[in-house]
Amino acid sequence: MNPPELWIEALPKLGWLVLAIAALSLTLALGRRIGSALKLRLWGIPEALVAGLLGLLLAPGGPLPLLPVPVLELWADLPLVLLTLVFGSLMLSKPLPQLGSLWRPVSGQVSLALVLAFGQYVVGGLAVLLVLQPLLGVSPVMACLIEVAYEGGHGSAAAMGPSYAALGFPGGQDLGLAMATVGLLSSTLVGGLVVVLARRQGWLLATSPTKPTQGEGASAAASPAGPAAWAVNLALVGVAVLVGELLLLALRALTLPLGGGVAAVTQALPVFPLAILGSLFVRWVLERSGRSQLASAPIQSELSTLAADLLITAATAGLNLKLLQADWLPLTVLALGGLAWNLAVVLLLAPRVLPADWFERAVIEFGQATGVAASGLLLLRMADPEDQSDALSAFSIKQLLLQPFLAGGVITVVAPLAVVGWGLPVWTGFCFGLVLLAGGAGLWLARSQPAAAPAP
Repeated sequence: MNPPELWIEALPKLGWLVLAIAALSLTLALGRRIGSALKLRLWGIPEALVAGLLGLLLAPGGPLPLLPVPVLELWADLPLVLLTLVFGSLMLSKPLPQLGSLWRPVSGQVSLALVLAFGQYVVGGLAVLLVLQPLLGVSPVMACLIEVAYEGGHGSAAAMGPSYAALGFPGGQDLGLAMATVGLLSSTLVGGLVVVLARRQGWLLATSPTKPTQGEGASAAASPAGPAAWAVNLALVGVAVLVGELLLLALRALTLPLGGGVAAVTQALPVFPLAILGSLFVRWVLERSGRSQLASAPIQSELSTLAADLLITAATAGLNLKLLQADWLPLTVLALGGLAWNLAVVLLLAPRVLPADWFERAVIEFGQATGVAASGLLLLRMADPEDQSDALSAFSIKQLLLQPFLAGGVITVVAPLAVVGWGLPVWTGFCFGLVLLAGGAGLWLARSQPAAAPAP
């Protein structure tokens, strides 16, 4: 095909892309305007979710199908790209953490995340063994759906569909996608209400009268950023993402000769966890060269906020509500069980294993463990709009450590094989032992530190 023919073929696609971006931006702007007018943030309802619901109404399957199908298809491809941008900007404007001082809070973050994830397998196993199998005779592999859908989200639920079908659970993909839908909605709605409760109970670090907000300290030095500063910061994010892409290509090349499950996992691994490494690398280069001022904290915050809001808008607008109508009973049992577990861990265990900013650190874990990582970031912005806590740094490092294993990683792939090979009772007991081990380690590490906060 000669170059003119390539241009002719590409122009319609480019037109649809421009239309999709414009429609998404307009939908988000309208959602923000409605949310601001109704003061929905006071009720814990994020404006990006309002925009997503507007998109859901305008989608081809909605009551006002004004958006064409190609636009929604392009929106469906955006969440992973936008999430990569969010993680690529995480560490650019923050000083490099001192590993020695971060060991204690990161260890608590890891402990909490492990309890959340493996506890979801325990809850799913008990629900299937005690309720769903006796009543409905469901497949034991169904016990894996809470972790796949809540921790992994729509991407992991879709990716695990063929594995479930091969293990005699052909409906696993549809049910997993439906549960991921419930998780996405409940992570923002329920999480937002929990943030409102935390504000009233005084659990937020921002309620401390002794610590000034960053806005108070930076307002005098802040100056309007021009187009050049925005261009530089966009370029820095792009370099961080590029470094992440190169690291992912190198990881895949190294594991490809190994074959089997290891190669399959790395081939399916998304780039956004490695974009955090790219962000750290770019920050290291800036600090070593004495140019750290190029990474503007306000601009990086705006970029991250915009990318996360666009992500939530696109993901919510693309939900397939018809999936919720099928298998409603197992969906309800598993969804409520997983949600109850996540809330219990956040409210009961987190203040005992995390530092003083325990709620900010815990609410981002709740959002990620119930919906997607962007949901956790959204809840963190609601709880800590001035970025006073160290939650984002600890969460980012924790993601680097655990993302290859959970939420679509090695454990997610191996879990259904273990359920079939070992039997569901053995797998559930094994996960329960890991929950006790991780929770006990977090409590033991916290004993050498001052109390984080009064436990709720």
